[in-house]
Amino acid sequence: MKEKSVDVAVIGAGTSGLVALREIQKVTKDFVLIQDGPYGTTCARVGCMPSKAFIQIAHDYHRRAYFSQQGIRGQEGLSVDLPAVMRRVRELRDRFAGGMMKKTDRFGEKFIKGRARFVEPTVLDVDGLLIRAKSVIIATGSRPIVPDAWRPFGDRIWTSDTFFELETLPSSVAVIGLGVIGLELGQAMARLGIDVIGVARSQHLGGITDPEVLDAAATVIGKEMTLWRGHTAEIAETDGEKLKINAGDQSRTVDAVLAAMGRRPNVDDMGLENLGAPLRSDGVPEYDPDTLQIGNLPIFIAGDVNAARPILHEAWDDGRIAGYNAVRDKAACFVRRTPLHVVFSDPNIAMAGRLYDELPKDGYVTSDVRFEDQGRALIRNENAGILRLYAKPDTGQLLGTEMCAPAGEHLAHLLAWCIQQKLPVHEMLKMPFYHPVIEEGLRSALEDLARKLHDHVDVPDLAFCDETSMSGLT
Repeated sequence: MKEKSVDVAVIGAGTSGLVALREIQKVTKDFVLIQDGPYGTTCARVGCMPSKAFIQIAHDYHRRAYFSQQGIRGQEGLSVDLPAVMRRVRELRDRFAGGMMKKTDRFGEKFIKGRARFVEPTVLDVDGLLIRAKSVIIATGSRPIVPDAWRPFGDRIWTSDTFFELETLPSSVAVIGLGVIGLELGQAMARLGIDVIGVARSQHLGGITDPEVLDAAATVIGKEMTLWRGHTAEIAETDGEKLKINAGDQSRTVDAVLAAMGRRPNVDDMGLENLGAPLRSDGVPEYDPDTLQIGNLPIFIAGDVNAARPILHEAWDDGRIAGYNAVRDKAACFVRRTPLHVVFSDPNIAMAGRLYDELPKDGYVTSDVRFEDQGRALIRNENAGILRLYAKPDTGQLLGTEMCAPAGEHLAHLLAWCIQQKLPVHEMLKMPFYHPVIEEGLRSALEDLARKLHDHVDVPDLAFCDETSMSGLT
């Protein structure tokens, strides 16, 4: 068996693995990158980028519904060419994924194609090549969950890994699972004229925990696709090529099913039992979430494979942490950024900071704003949804937010920045708000929150020239 010794071995050429290498190369050039499976990150190949291309096309076509009331005629003559839609999505997907593949190719002989398996800690067998490393980063990603009972249905069961390879789309689809992928692709398909049924075993949508936001999201999205919530889906084959979906007392026949029930860490047959570290029920080793280190071993686990934060910007940070620590004698502890989560449904579903169900049972105040009569949202025909804020009653410091709101992707960013800066509400109200913009809705929610604070004093939301004049007013 051939052997190779290196300072660091990185398993996985996705976002976390590639970002980790940026940190590693600041200290050493003695590394290898090992990849098994298709090139390109999950985001670029089958995730956030191709899905947003598909969503944008669906959104553009959906806008025709408002043409007549705006005095634009001829929308009746518009149609959608589904094979052309899927071709365009793949064109963009290949462009995004191609860029990531070029980043992999530049590593030359340091890039090893093959499946890595731990023989012992820091010793890997890659298809017959024995690699001895001083430290190892596991960044092998994840894959969609498909129940074994559904596999006999073949290519009528889709996942996000196969969806973008479809040449066209059928007339009816059931989406099983109403998290990020299910909501985004389900609503987009419905906007392209496909009869979509969304099924979820719980009442939740897109990770929402606030009951008022959940009701608003269900109302808006339920107008575009049928929602069956609170029952486990069962699939059976019909006499023809269709599939029968059963959930509770409801039943429907569809052409295909999109399985969107989450993702499973790619840890199969990696020899992780040879690390000597405890393994969780999903096969992932126990690790320190602040350092990403597995036990006291010089092994770090980053990205979707650790099943903690399956979002690109979090996987990016995981890579930086793992890469930094992999070339240090002692692992450093890092403070994570404020949690930020966006579902690109319409309206956007978004959260920042603490979720509603993470708030203390007492000791917080809430406020909200609805967008039915908000000026800019009304002009854009996007006047639906709600924004909810949570703050400390004594200091007015913002704790978190959940929303189903127009421009939610932008509102959530603004609020995440404020939460990370620990800004109190009265300081946020001193920020400029233009008119007319969606952000005016945020100002309304902040004003409502300010009125509910224990120390509220009704003063102008402007800073005094003489700071001493603010004594007792903040």
